[in-house]
Amino acid sequence: MQREIIVEAPAKINLTLDILGKRADGYHELETVMHQISLVDRIHLFPRQAGIALDTDSSEIPHDADNLAYRAAQSLLDKYGCKAGIGIFIEKNIPVGAGLAGGSTDAAAVLLGIDYLLELGLEREILLDLAAGLGSDVPFCLAGMPLRQKSAGCLAVSGTTVLARGRGELMTPLPMVFLPHIVLVKPDFQLSTAEVYRGFRLEGVKEHPDTGSFVADWNQGNKQDIAGHMVNVLESVSITQKPEIGYLKESLLEMGALKALMSGSGPSVFGIYDNAEQAEAAVRLLKKDYREVFLVSSY
Repeated sequence: MQREIIVEAPAKINLTLDILGKRADGYHELETVMHQISLVDRIHLFPRQAGIALDTDSSEIPHDADNLAYRAAQSLLDKYGCKAGIGIFIEKNIPVGAGLAGGSTDAAAVLLGIDYLLELGLEREILLDLAAGLGSDVPFCLAGMPLRQKSAGCLAVSGTTVLARGRGELMTPLPMVFLPHIVLVKPDFQLSTAEVYRGFRLEGVKEHPDTGSFVADWNQGNKQDIAGHMVNVLESVSITQKPEIGYLKESLLEMGALKALMSGSGPSVFGIYDNAEQAEAAVRLLKKDYREVFLVSSY
């Protein structure tokens, strides 16, 4: 058994997000294209004699069962009767409460990492079942399996793009299309995902994504056409609550983005660029007003 491993946990962006209605179970019926990007947390895992100990370099996330990564470890160890304890240290780079699945990807990395570290040999379906019990985005964050060796003691998922339906658990993998220049901005506020979804009204949506056309263009790898089909219906709620999200979208477009969109329930906004110089110039300008600005790519 290894003494310690590190698992990279990539953030995600939603390239499209549509809500088709309300389900009988009270959740919303989603149709969304999710894409992993090169902004990553690094999850350190090491065996200990008993129990779960979680630490982090971030003051914004909890160290106990309020942390989804902690609950991921707890659910796996409890279900499979593992007597070994697990130590977790989270290097936090993904902004918190940003619509980027930061908590979900940390939880997915913990599931993958514990299985590898303790040599449990669990099948993918078992890990996906555990992931689904933790949250809607966690199965997607596992979809980049299998793990690959990146460097000594460091593991990385392969990176993935999927069309997700239902609550997000019904996933269709899409081909790899590499987006080399993505400018990502997290404004200095958070939005509650639950409140955004509670505020959503189908009649308030002015434009829905044409998901079929997006997927067809994605399969062809045409970035201009892909950008033209990027729509997020939750902007109808989030921009009403926080108009700054709309101003950020406009700013990115003025700085040369092919398209700008809010990710998930917000408030992060990203722009897809075809030109490295324009993307780098946008980052320099945005850093004058925002603390959390990132130039990233597909993972």
